[in-house]
Amino acid sequence: MFDYQAPSQLLKNKVILVTGAGDGIGKAAAISYARHGATVILLGRSIKKLESVYDYIDKQHLPQAAIVPLNLDGAAEHDYIELANTIETEFGHLDGILHNASLLGERTTLANYDPTLFEQVMRVNVTSQLLLNQALLPLMQKAGSASIIFTSSGVGRNAKANWGAYAISKFATEAMMQILSSELASQSPAIRANAINPGATRTSMRANAYPEENPDTLPSPEDIMPLYLYLMGKDSLEINGQSLDAQ
Repeated sequence: MFDYQAPSQLLKNKVILVTGAGDGIGKAAAISYARHGATVILLGRSIKKLESVYDYIDKQHLPQAAIVPLNLDGAAEHDYIELANTIETEFGHLDGILHNASLLGERTTLANYDPTLFEQVMRVNVTSQLLLNQALLPLMQKAGSASIIFTSSGVGRNAKANWGAYAISKFATEAMMQILSSELASQSPAIRANAINPGATRTSMRANAYPEENPDTLPSPEDIMPLYLYLMGKDSLEINGQSLDAQ
C-alpha cells in the first residue's frame, strides 16, 4: 500500500468530506482526492485556509469543491444535522469521510492537565466524529459503497508519558473505528470503516509536539497519500476494521 498507484479516475463522481481540510494532511488529502476525480467537501474552522485550498483545486481545473466552515469545538448536534441536510440537497449522497481534524492539546503530565483543555481535545478529536457519523451515515447508505477513514496515532496504540488528552482521544478513536466497523459489517456492509496512523509527518501539529525536530527530515503529507487513496477507493472494498500505517 505504500507504493499504491491509484488510477487517475479512482474517485470519479465520488463525494468526499474531509475534516481539517485547511492545511497539513487534510489539505493534501483533499487535493489528492480531487485530482483523482472526487468532489471534495472542505470542512474546517478557518475560512481563509479553506478558501486557499478551494482556489487551488479550482485553478487546477479539478472538480469544484465545496466549503463548510465549522468549528468542531463549538458545534452542536443541530450543526451536524444541518450539514447532512445541505449535503443531501446539493449532492444526494456521500461516498466518504476522512476524519482528519484533531487538536494536540498540551504535552504535560495527567496530574497537571488542564481539565478544560482536556474536554476541548475530546470534543474535537472524539465527540465530533461520533456526531458526524450519526448525521452522515444515512447519506452514505445511499452511495453504492462508502468509506470512513479515522486518523489514529502511534500514541493511540501505545500511550506514552506527557501525551495526555491527545493519546487518550486516539485510543478512543481506535475503539470507535472498531465498534463502528463491526456494526457496519452486519447492518450496512457497503460501508467500511478503517483508521490510518500517518506516522511522523511534516505538519504544524508535529512541529508543535516536537519543536526540536528538523521538519525537513520528515516526509510531507503528500508523500503519505497512497494509503489515503487506497482506503477511499474501490480497491479496498473488502478492507474493514483495520488500523493501518501510512509509513
